Amino acid sequence: QVQLVESGGGSVQPGGSLRLSCAGSGMIFSSYNMGWYRQAPGKQRELVVTITSGGNTNYVDSVKGRFTISRNNAKNTVYLQMNSLQPEDTAVYYCYARRSVLAPTSWGQGTQVIVSS
Repeated sequence: QVQLVESGGGSVQPGGSLRLSCAGSGMIFSSYNMGWYRQAPGKQRELVVTITSGGNTNYVDSVKGRFTISRNNAKNTVYLQMNSLQPEDTAVYYCYARRSVLAPTSWGQGTQVIVSS
């Protein structure tokens, strides 16, 4: 059974940085497409970024140039480096894993990011 555990959330001031981590287990990590969604209070869950098993990435426009996703298959971990954080980045961030477009999605428990002065 796939398990994803996120860490690294917290509170920062605008302009600050955070790095989220998502550790996977119960899976052949390198074969999964990974990524991050976020859900702000009162809003729908939004896809933020994906990284394929081959390392290709795709970002939502609002985070391009500020967020960077990476993966370390030897550590079964995907990272999200978030720089120049803004209040609108405040949300619960969820890691996900999916083997293919039609495969079921596995989710982490979420980690809170608060950007406020």
